Amino acid sequence: MADVVIVGGGHAGAQCAIALRQQGFEGSIALIGRESELPYERPPLSKEYFAREKSFERLYIRPAQFWQDKDIALHLGCEVVAVDPQAKLLTLRDGAQMAYGRLVWATGGDPRGLSCPGANLAGVHAVRTREDCDRLMGEIDGGVNNIAVIGGGYVGLEAAAVLTKMGCHVTLLEAAPRVLARVAGPELSAFYEAEHRTHGVDLRTGVTVTALEGEGRVSGVSLGDGSLVAADAVIVGIGIVPAITPLIAAGAAGTQAVEIDAHCRSSLPDIYAIGDCASFACAYAGGQAMRVESVQNANDRAVCVAKAICGDAQPYRAFPWFWSNQYDLKLQTASISRGYDDTVLREDRAARSFSVIYLKQGRVIALDCVNRTKDYVQGRKLVEAGAAVDPARLADADVPLKALIA
Repeated sequence: MADVVIVGGGHAGAQCAIALRQQGFEGSIALIGRESELPYERPPLSKEYFAREKSFERLYIRPAQFWQDKDIALHLGCEVVAVDPQAKLLTLRDGAQMAYGRLVWATGGDPRGLSCPGANLAGVHAVRTREDCDRLMGEIDGGVNNIAVIGGGYVGLEAAAVLTKMGCHVTLLEAAPRVLARVAGPELSAFYEAEHRTHGVDLRTGVTVTALEGEGRVSGVSLGDGSLVAADAVIVGIGIVPAITPLIAAGAAGTQAVEIDAHCRSSLPDIYAIGDCASFACAYAGGQAMRVESVQNANDRAVCVAKAICGDAQPYRAFPWFWSNQYDLKLQTASISRGYDDTVLREDRAARSFSVIYLKQGRVIALDCVNRTKDYVQGRKLVEAGAAVDPARLADADVPLKALIA
């Protein structure tokens, strides 16, 4: 029995345990993690760790001694397979059971796999865990050089950038007409497509994967147009599937994610959900229900839950932001551009330092800033204010964005 049991050893789960102690919570805390590793940062996996610029030990969210000092019991290498919300009891895969006072579900998700023939061949990888990355890095060390990346989202593009830098030949395959189609406008997509091609990536959009070829191990990717892309290895980066099955089976509302309210409460008593596995009505996306996959969202919601458990419940209102590093380009995104009806380009893309500002009914709702940190810092205040600004003034790079806040 633990007063608070947190299921999930990623950013959201680890930060919730930390925040509980920071808020003065004196009860018992247990954190259950499916991996055998201490909680670690995941964004560097497809960046600095993959490029071998950071050791794995530098990715730990806290060192081992911290968890002991804070009396947070880590149950690593364990998986919850059933939840009994009436008895407040969890069942683990090994048959053990654990009672809880309050439960925080922070399981994130599993990499979405391909459903085509050959998807289970050796040499097909995800980039979600340390084990995923170590396996691929071992193959590259063993001579694998010709790699196909399936998926033109952040993970796929970041992996392509790192692999290219390592001297690999990379083919990136995206089913949509452009990369980053789910999260950014056409201007940003076109820029990143050109950058990757300039760096040697064979980037193809609007292509469908029909099969992975090979005998035992992958040797190529068959496309819908009948062509074959030769590959010694394949990285699949087509999103995640939220790991929610036990909680949904227990009766929590939700289908593609656990539905939560403004206080991160699920529909079940004394059970919260946070991070990539939870969906909520996002004020910065016009109130649409959605999941937000970001470290910021995971950490801020963890703090929200910790405060609620400690008797200081406050509705979640944090501002969503994201980042991505590819080559020498730092992309910073403020808020969510969903539903925009106009864009303003600030500075020339050829300068490799520009911002795309998204407007809806004349008001600033989001920004993508490439190597423009000042725009990002100042522009997010325009979003928070819901500012209506003359597009000509937004486009004038000589006018600081902070000067446009009424």
